Amino acid sequence: MENELSQTWLDKLAILDFAFQPIFNIHTGKIYGVEALLRNYQEIGCKSIFALFDEVYKHKILYTFDIHLRDKALAKFTQISNYEELKLFYNLDNRLFDMPDFSEGNTKKILQKYNIQKKSICFEISERHEISGDNNFEQTIEHYKSNDYCIAIDDFGVGYSGYKLLYDSTPDILKIDRFFLSDIEQNVKKQLMVRSITHLAIQLGIQVIAEGVETAAELLTCQKIGCHFVQGYFVQRPTLITEEITTEYKHIQILLQQNKRVGNKPYEIKTYIEQIPSLSVTSNMSSVVDFYNNNKSTSILPIVYEDMEPLGIIQESTIKEYLYSPFGRSLLLNEGSSKSKLKKLITPCGIADINSDITNIIELFSNNPESLGIIITNNAKYYGFLSARAIITIMNEQNLLYAKEQNPLTKLPGNAMIEKYMAQVNTDNGSYLLCYFDLDNFKAFNDVYGFRNGDRVILLFADILKKQLSKEYFVAHIGGDDFFAAVAFDDMNEQQHIDVMSDILKKFTEDVKSFYHTDDRNNGYIQAKDREGNMKIFPLLSVSASIVIVKENKSKKCLKTLNAVLSLQKKYAKNERNHLCMSSLI
Repeated sequence: MENELSQTWLDKLAILDFAFQPIFNIHTGKIYGVEALLRNYQEIGCKSIFALFDEVYKHKILYTFDIHLRDKALAKFTQISNYEELKLFYNLDNRLFDMPDFSEGNTKKILQKYNIQKKSICFEISERHEISGDNNFEQTIEHYKSNDYCIAIDDFGVGYSGYKLLYDSTPDILKIDRFFLSDIEQNVKKQLMVRSITHLAIQLGIQVIAEGVETAAELLTCQKIGCHFVQGYFVQRPTLITEEITTEYKHIQILLQQNKRVGNKPYEIKTYIEQIPSLSVTSNMSSVVDFYNNNKSTSILPIVYEDMEPLGIIQESTIKEYLYSPFGRSLLLNEGSSKSKLKKLITPCGIADINSDITNIIELFSNNPESLGIIITNNAKYYGFLSARAIITIMNEQNLLYAKEQNPLTKLPGNAMIEKYMAQVNTDNGSYLLCYFDLDNFKAFNDVYGFRNGDRVILLFADILKKQLSKEYFVAHIGGDDFFAAVAFDDMNEQQHIDVMSDILKKFTEDVKSFYHTDDRNNGYIQAKDREGNMKIFPLLSVSASIVIVKENKSKKCLKTLNAVLSLQKKYAKNERNHLCMSSLI
């Protein structure tokens, strides 16, 4: 490095320090890496980190200053226990290439100085400092990516380029901005947007970090959507003390264990996963040729980094013209530029953890008609390949099972699926809300307005349940005018789920009025025969709800008792002003 810092800046550099914040696998709770966050900038007279970098940029020493910071961050990184197995996420200012002090190869020298592998550092780049007329952002990405460094896009969704960025410069990792994750469990619009971003990224072979997660509900929603990793105050606040960074955090482990579902367990897809051997991205082309010679029945070759993190796949169809002609094979095996040839042959491939919800994997596959399958990882390391044929088989089996066990009118799961869910509640240690819905005065409406309109009312309520309840809920049709809904929850959002049930009662009572003739609607009642054949006045349709809260770690759960309580409360709910009756098993 030709340019050095003045003593004034070296003194300021000595005051600056780095805090680390862990990044965890969202399915296993095991640590994946840490982000280095600059601290003590106020002590050298800067109001913010951005003000500090603006200052060094103005003095045209941004690159030299940043290299000194990288050295400082990597030196402290080595103090973390088991740092060899972690990634250090380091934030870059994308104005580096404006600097006259820029030179190449300095990061490599620092890594060698501390005996750190290149795979252990990931450069985070944000569009925060986009400069009009320049292409600094994409230039920064291309420079470090061409030198085989891991690249993460920070603050995704609030920058200038958005999806164009993913098209032009495919990063390795995407960090979704906190704005989209705040209270995401309550915001359907945010859920749709994060799901769209996440699934598109995964289809491009990009791994996703949910950044700034502050609650258990936010974490579990991001897990359900399909994010790979999580970072935020809920896991741990940034710490200056490296000893506080551990491989596992008990509260995360407990939360993930409690949230496990029968359909999420690894053995559900394990039998379908092909254990296709992988090849390192540093391999030469002769290894690719040998692979296809030794694996005649395999059409794809998974390519991984040296630490076994997946990069993508090489398709046999891409290189078959080389493989099956003497001239092509000779050209392919020309070792003069074998590494670059291999990298150019790699096709992005969707990546999912072995603990992922199978519905997410199916959705990922279905959204990409050209997909050959999904790479499966175990704690971020390559595990195997779930082929298109295997995913289609799973889809067919699930569709057959669902069709067999769903209600023919509403297409909701029926009693067999309810029994399975209740069996899960009986064996799980988590907290659950169970709700039994029963339409009030339905027989009288059916008698007066006919069975066809009765079916329309049933479909109306089923539609309300589908729209009002997010994917985390289990929704089913017991039969006739009886419905069931349930959800696992943590104590922090218990009242939120109760309020959702109450809102459903209000919405149905209001929406169903449109099914009545004007006179009946204005009167607020209809006349019909009761079960004894006597004419009576019946109020307009409403719905009652019987709710049972099953508290976390409740050991004495009995399905017979739960069903009896739900059924008994239903009678009391019909006489309550708000048509809701609730109890709790604690």
